[in-house]
Amino acid sequence: MSNKSPPPRPAPRLYLATPAVDDPAAFVAELPGLLAAADVAAVLLRLEETDQRTMITRIKALAPPVQKAGAALLVEGHAELVARGGADGAHLPGIAALKEALPSLKPDRIAGVGGLTTRHHSMDAGEMGADYVLFGEPDAKGQRPSSEAIAERLGWWAELFEPPCVGFATSLEEAHDFAAIGADFVLVGDFVWSDPRGPKAALIEVDAAIKKAHAAALAGQEHG
Repeated sequence: MSNKSPPPRPAPRLYLATPAVDDPAAFVAELPGLLAAADVAAVLLRLEETDQRTMITRIKALAPPVQKAGAALLVEGHAELVARGGADGAHLPGIAALKEALPSLKPDRIAGVGGLTTRHHSMDAGEMGADYVLFGEPDAKGQRPSSEAIAERLGWWAELFEPPCVGFATSLEEAHDFAAIGADFVLVGDFVWSDPRGPKAALIEVDAAIKKAHAAALAGQEHG
């Protein structure tokens, strides 16, 4: 038996959530510059609810610029539109939605899941074959756990389980803390888009913060 410690986790990467998109043209123009400015692994496309054909058209407009930049495009919900729109996968709101969507997404596309209120649900999602688990997103009423509770859940998952975990950050400070505790990806959205300096400056700053937090955590492990 080898008692070598496991290799260190790679630096966390950004997962950028769009605001609800009803006109993709502005995003088609803006996304390439944003994705070139920071280490964004994936984009979560939130669609305004409308008819399926229109939503598919919007996915088709956004998939090429995202994929060309080397990122994956995931659609929030709507697993049935992923293949038809040329997206890379779907983000699903809970265990039931994950179970329903897996047959249409696997093995070619990504199935991520959030809405995991208990550790048991999180483990179920991992066993079902979720490609990542997301902790910390607001529920339907806009409520979410405390930053400390989210960090604790991320740390628990990162230590014990193989599939990547994503921390839903609502501020630069949360992004830093979630990266330090072991998140593989940090999901950012509203606070980046609403930054008075513009989303590019915010994205560059948060990318630097999560890389710095990860490096500090690794250094601490080596000296510990």
